[in-house]
Amino acid sequence: MKKIVLTGGGTAGHVTPNIALIPELKKAGYDVHYIGSYDGIEKKLIERLGIPYYGISSGKLRRYIDIKNLSDPFKVIKGFAQARHLLGKIKPDVVFSKGGFVSVPVVVAAKTRKIPCIIHESDMTPGLANKICIPCATRVCTNFPETMKHIPAQKAVLTGSPIREELFHGDKEKGLRFCGFDNSKPVILIIGGSLGAVAVNNAVRSILPTLLEKYQVIHLCGKGKTDKSLLNTKGYVQYEYIQDELPDLMAAADLIISRAGANAICEILALRKPNILIPLSAEASRGDQILNAASFEKQGYSIVIQENEITDDKLLEAVNKADKDSVKYIKAMERSQLNNSIEKIVGLIKQATK
Repeated sequence: MKKIVLTGGGTAGHVTPNIALIPELKKAGYDVHYIGSYDGIEKKLIERLGIPYYGISSGKLRRYIDIKNLSDPFKVIKGFAQARHLLGKIKPDVVFSKGGFVSVPVVVAAKTRKIPCIIHESDMTPGLANKICIPCATRVCTNFPETMKHIPAQKAVLTGSPIREELFHGDKEKGLRFCGFDNSKPVILIIGGSLGAVAVNNAVRSILPTLLEKYQVIHLCGKGKTDKSLLNTKGYVQYEYIQDELPDLMAAADLIISRAGANAICEILALRKPNILIPLSAEASRGDQILNAASFEKQGYSIVIQENEITDDKLLEAVNKADKDSVKYIKAMERSQLNNSIEKIVGLIKQATK
């Protein structure tokens, strides 16, 4: 049996694509192991699947001034030593990395042990972690055609993002019952990302009374970001985070309002859900979500509102447009070529282990 080490973490977006690959990797006969941080979100998500999990030291590499810049390089060096030891112990045939700073020491350690490594870049332009990893990788998978120009031609492969199979098997009626809803009104699902999104939360709650005249609203608002004053509002439910029920909630949704993290929007695309994207601002990020959203808008998949341009009227107008023109957006998404991502990526892994 061949062995593979998966790595990636920090946010759910660096973990869920790995989770999507695991069933197919097992079918292909791979013994799957996972290296992540000591206590990141990846630890909980992977251990519940019964996959052997190994925690290593992880430090963030920053472009800005921060006191932690003095200590985190030592954490990365420690993580590299731990990862190199673990790879020597596990002896995998290949490493697959979904990114995040915990992946850097694992990918670099794989290079020093001459273990082939495939990495996945979700965003339009590579982030700092993947920029460091690309020279160590044998292949680099991408979500967007525009990303290919940022990667050596002999390494770049357009695959799209692995989508968890269970998302395609959601039950709309179960989703409605879970929320205490019925079929009397269409459903809007708001996804703020695994860490929540204050700007998105505030914008939605600002127009909630108007939305509830026509829609039912499911709000995934992030840890510690529920509004107690809205707990008993008819037609509105809020959750910090949803795991097992997410496929059913996605199935119940007629429209999705979301951040523009690459994995989230690829899931929306795969499910053909009309959507409004509110990307994280350039002030709060490196601008990758703005580029992701722009690509989806250009291809006719999404309506985009910039975070610093949100107004009550603009958001209501976007909701009404997405609802009215839903068939147009669905048809555009049906023409997407980003399909069979899991099959493509597992094929690359098999090539690397021949």
